[in-house]
Amino acid sequence: MAFQSFRVRALASLLCATTFAAAPGVANAWGDKPLRMIVPAPAGGTMDVVARILSDELSHEIGQPVIVENKPGAGGVVAVQTMRSAAPDGNTVMVTASNLLTETPIVIKVNFDPIKDIRPLAVVARTGLVPVGWPGVPAKDMKSLVTYVKANPGTVSFASYSTGTVSHFAGMMLNRKAGLDMQHVPFPGSPPALAQVMGGQIPIMFDGIPTSKPLLASGKLRAYGVTSKSRSSFLPDVPTLAELGYPELAFDNWVGVVVSASVPEDISEKIRAATVRATATAKVKERLTTQGFEPGGDATQAQMARMVKDDYERNAAIVKEFGTKFD
Repeated sequence: MAFQSFRVRALASLLCATTFAAAPGVANAWGDKPLRMIVPAPAGGTMDVVARILSDELSHEIGQPVIVENKPGAGGVVAVQTMRSAAPDGNTVMVTASNLLTETPIVIKVNFDPIKDIRPLAVVARTGLVPVGWPGVPAKDMKSLVTYVKANPGTVSFASYSTGTVSHFAGMMLNRKAGLDMQHVPFPGSPPALAQVMGGQIPIMFDGIPTSKPLLASGKLRAYGVTSKSRSSFLPDVPTLAELGYPELAFDNWVGVVVSASVPEDISEKIRAATVRATATAKVKERLTTQGFEPGGDATQAQMARMVKDDYERNAAIVKEFGTKFD
């Protein structure tokens, strides 16, 4: 009887295992371990929120648990080191904002090459910037804003959420292309910068759409354009800066999945494909949209690498052109 019971249990286990393996989309093509998802930011931040939205659906795609590990510190260096020191078997990925690859290495010393040491795989969420202003500024659109700044030489400033970010670079480029002389005032993040803009102390800043969207909806801020290549679905009536005559001010932020360049390309491709499938689900799209993000696309590894390289080189050229110094 005991032997028969054992045979029954063994057969049941085998049937369960066979059913699980045959189920579409659940076989982890790069191993049978939980997937480590490193995030270079503390819990609750933008990158962490996107990572946790992705992790739930990605776990279904690969048939393995996805464990989010927050590794903030040193401008992302701690997280990158954690990822690069892991075995190159595809069981460790990182979810990061694009600035870790295209801005941070330009403004601080890091121990990795963002082009050679990291392989970008997929965009999960993206957003453009929006130049926003205090409603009390006598400028209803970008054209009248430029006129206002020129009529008040040396007295108008623009805020950014940090020196050496696209929020900073976009303001510098607007100065250059529109012939303005706005002074840069950096802040440690969007909230304190937006507080100054809403209070009228600083007339304008380039901010991410997710943080500015509720303030625009409540009338506490005014939008002058968007830096994305096409109009934002969240601000459909706001023109792109390219439409307004400033095609050079095309700045996008994104959060996506990257791996160490030591991970074999065939394994990287399987991770990319699973991420794209997860991001394309209605559940993930809805959750990203609720957070103010546009869902990512299905760019290839080659297209991702080119996008990172182009943005890095553009930002480096801006820093060089303006002779920007960083502490």
